[in-house]
Amino acid sequence: MKCRLIQKTICLLCSIVIISTISFSQEISKEEKKAKRNARRQEKIDKGKLMITPLAGPAYTPELKFTLALGIMLTFKTNPKDTLIQRSSSPIMAGITTTGAYFIGTKLSTFWLKDKIRIYADINYKNMPDNYWGVGYEKGYTTKKGKSTTAYNRTWFQLLPIFLWQFKKNLFFGPLLDINYTKGRYACDSVASDYYYNKYNNKPFNGGVGLVFQYDTRDIPVNARSGIFIELSSGFYGNWLAGNNTYQIYVADIRKYFTIKREGRTMALQFKSRFGFGDVPYGEMSQPGTPFDLRGYIWGQYRDKSMVIFLSEYRHQFYKKEGKLSAHGLVGWVGVGTLGNKPSDFGDWLPSIGIGYRLQVQPRMNIRLDFGIGRESQGFYLNFNEAY
Repeated sequence: MKCRLIQKTICLLCSIVIISTISFSQEISKEEKKAKRNARRQEKIDKGKLMITPLAGPAYTPELKFTLALGIMLTFKTNPKDTLIQRSSSPIMAGITTTGAYFIGTKLSTFWLKDKIRIYADINYKNMPDNYWGVGYEKGYTTKKGKSTTAYNRTWFQLLPIFLWQFKKNLFFGPLLDINYTKGRYACDSVASDYYYNKYNNKPFNGGVGLVFQYDTRDIPVNARSGIFIELSSGFYGNWLAGNNTYQIYVADIRKYFTIKREGRTMALQFKSRFGFGDVPYGEMSQPGTPFDLRGYIWGQYRDKSMVIFLSEYRHQFYKKEGKLSAHGLVGWVGVGTLGNKPSDFGDWLPSIGIGYRLQVQPRMNIRLDFGIGRESQGFYLNFNEAY
């Protein structure tokens, strides 16, 4: 009896040892695999190689409704041997929506020749059932959204490259080219009878050139934690590029970023003004309430020739137990904006408040999920990188 008991005890102990050994080996194997993945990832970063991060998932915005979004974050170094130059990036987003809309776009940021040359570009295409409230705050606020009041279909594309030369430390200057097209179809009677829609819808093509000046001390332009950014730009549109309309756009964009006490706690402030003069078509008017400023509004509900926006956003990145920054973070923002035909018409303000989640998918490159609340509206946003 005692022998059997001893035998069973020995078998049990052996089983425990074997199971523990297997589990320990599996843990080591998982840790080794993770370490190898991190090593390969770090090697790509160190050598400036191309990195590709895919993204797929549902999203929701006030104007597109439920969306199946597909995205790719591309980052690379234009000169892998340059250890100081920043990584260039091109986040590409595409999607289809429950409304029947489809879109694709990218926001390119590239750095060349030891940062002596910077090339930025916004490239977008969108075809969607949309809504048009008219021009001015009152139209946007009082017109009821509906099939008989605001509905139409909009096709829009834009090609906006900017070429900058660093002529002195942190100072950049260069030309921009803007080619854009906005065409409305299947408009309801209220939209079809609107003065601005009638005036510009059959003149959908615009072409312009301009100049851009920047003062930029940001540590990382796509996700700054410190520094100042000042951009002054002008665009002149006319028939010299086969454009249908003659107008001018002037933009001032001023931002300040600073770290609060420790890395990963960032306050981002922005003031932006955009003033239009001449025959600005309804599709190119200033439109506060986009995924990149006053989140929480339907994009295009409020539009006029000119606008100003103020934003304050706190960005918090969490730490791991070992004291390193994690891939997860939260943000919160408050903002306000106004619009009018000219600055003297400003007066009615559009507030914005919201929170967001951040997931770092590449070094200093985030996926952002935001929920914003505006005046009698709200919306979710899924995109790459920060709003500003």
